[in-house]
Amino acid sequence: MLFLGRFGLCAFAVAALLAVNGCSPSEQSQLDEEKEPHFVLGKSRVNSMDYSGAIEAFGESLEVNPRSAAAHFQLACLFDTKASDPAAAIYHYQEFLRLNPKAENAEVIKQRVYSCKQQLAADVLPLPSAPAAQQQLEKLIEKNRQLQQQVDGLQELVKQLSALTNSQPVAATSQSPDDVSSPSANAARTTAARNNLHPATSPPSKPKARTHTVTAGETLAAIARKSGISLAALRAANPGVSPKKMKVGQVLNLPAP
Repeated sequence: MLFLGRFGLCAFAVAALLAVNGCSPSEQSQLDEEKEPHFVLGKSRVNSMDYSGAIEAFGESLEVNPRSAAAHFQLACLFDTKASDPAAAIYHYQEFLRLNPKAENAEVIKQRVYSCKQQLAADVLPLPSAPAAQQQLEKLIEKNRQLQQQVDGLQELVKQLSALTNSQPVAATSQSPDDVSSPSANAARTTAARNNLHPATSPPSKPKARTHTVTAGETLAAIARKSGISLAALRAANPGVSPKKMKVGQVLNLPAP
């Protein structure tokens, strides 16, 4: 059928291995995981080609049972073949193998993990062309020149401040006796010297709060994982957000990792 695509081929290959070698790790355990209501909903959405909805349903199944190897496997196949998210696919494939280390389809899954890593490397680390590398080098050289000019300017300022500090006693002896003995004049000179040596600086700006805009197929669990925070912390930062009612374009608050 048309809805199979790459996901169908991936699931079919693994299902064929299971049919030949038997269910793993435990047939009863797998059947229990597949009876979970969110898992059943996810399978139904896959059959109707609602892949983003299926990802959401399987993600909610994991929220109910974080040790569901079956839900991890379904999410891995969807991210691998439908959502074009190799990083998420690798994560769920590896979680499936961790929860099911003796799976008969382990070699097939390891091959898919390797393919996803190759795709991720190609997407994240493209090799720059020779002209692009030369332009980047020239920009770095110019940036270094500007930084050196700033350093030279700061060194000159330090010299001027040092000369000003050394000249203060001499200037004081050249004043009239009335000026020298005047407390207010001494206080004024002390304040002026302190201001010259320690110019006022503006207070540091507060760090900007992190946010995340929801895209199609994302769940709270997936957003928490990508952001490097726990699911509980993400929920605490967004008390009014319901996982089942999130919309594309909705902005979530991200707590500090």
